[in-house]
Amino acid sequence: MALQWEQVVVDARDPVRLGRWWATALGWEVVNDADDEFEIRPEPDRLPGLVFVLVDDAKSVKNRLHLDFRPDDRDAEVDRLVSLGATPADVGQDGSETWVVLADPEGNEFCVLSTRSTPTA
Repeated sequence: MALQWEQVVVDARDPVRLGRWWATALGWEVVNDADDEFEIRPEPDRLPGLVFVLVDDAKSVKNRLHLDFRPDDRDAEVDRLVSLGATPADVGQDGSETWVVLADPEGNEFCVLSTRSTPTA
């Protein structure tokens, strides 16, 4: 039996607003824009995607799962994401980390990693 990673599901109070924010942040395309389920992908036929689904309750604790992103320039990318509406997030870092923790407009934490020093195969 083979599995294919289809998407990550993100609970959201406003799926359209949050989905559009992530589409802008990642440069991804909208493939479903329903009010209660908003999906984005890198390209229409490329997986995995992110799907934002409507929930009534607000986020109240640190995410148990979060996304990590590897940019070309960490500091420039953090500045860009903050200009889009991300906010710095404290999840217990001690200041020695090589990554920056941010939160999206609904408070979901994600990390912007440092530039990888050696290419991966």
